[in-house]
Amino acid sequence: MIRAVVIDDEMHAREEMETLLREAGGVEVVASCANAFDALKAINKFRPDVVFLDIQMPMVSGFELLSMVPQEIMPHVVFVTAFDEYSLKAFEEKTLDYLLKPVSPDRLKKTVAKLDEFLGTDKPTAFKAETISRIPCLIGKRIKLIPIDDVEYVSAGAKGNHLVTGEGEFFTDLTLKVFEERTELLRCHKQYLVNMSFVNEIALLENGLGMITTPSGTVPVSRRFLKMIKERLLLR
Repeated sequence: MIRAVVIDDEMHAREEMETLLREAGGVEVVASCANAFDALKAINKFRPDVVFLDIQMPMVSGFELLSMVPQEIMPHVVFVTAFDEYSLKAFEEKTLDYLLKPVSPDRLKKTVAKLDEFLGTDKPTAFKAETISRIPCLIGKRIKLIPIDDVEYVSAGAKGNHLVTGEGEFFTDLTLKVFEERTELLRCHKQYLVNMSFVNEIALLENGLGMITTPSGTVPVSRRFLKMIKERLLLR
């Protein structure tokens, strides 16, 4: 059974896609999401084989969402969109398939067959995520988009990952590995990444350790990364 997540900000479109997938057979919809924030949680939790993803969504687009998914759990991607076929030619090499709204049941069956064929091989998912420009962070019942250039550092703790800016500290579902691979933040510790543009100073401590000071806090530097951080500071 193919495990899928449906992502679209329009409830009617999500319900229609779920119905079409049930009728096509061989697909289990493990989550249905109205926004990128919930979708990222669902992908991290369920690790689906495929996402049926709308490109144009409020606040965070389908492309931005994919930039936040760890590559090791990146599902196959089927874009479901109102874009015309000509515009979608640019996506063909990046994704498994695309479907034009309103989705044709016969066209969807071809997509499911194609997906079934791919899952029977050891081919990696086609989509390669691009760099991150904004990070969605949950604040109560609101989602705040933080520009990556405003982030001083990111830390991992027992209750999750947090990023720190001049405005304060915010929770994020993005992993440190995603930050490391798709932003300019540098690893300085097993549990920390830092934006070198905000480094005011680095204190050299005993046992080959260090401590970075940014406008909003301090960040530890482990022995493993101290040499690299010092070199980067000298090159600034």
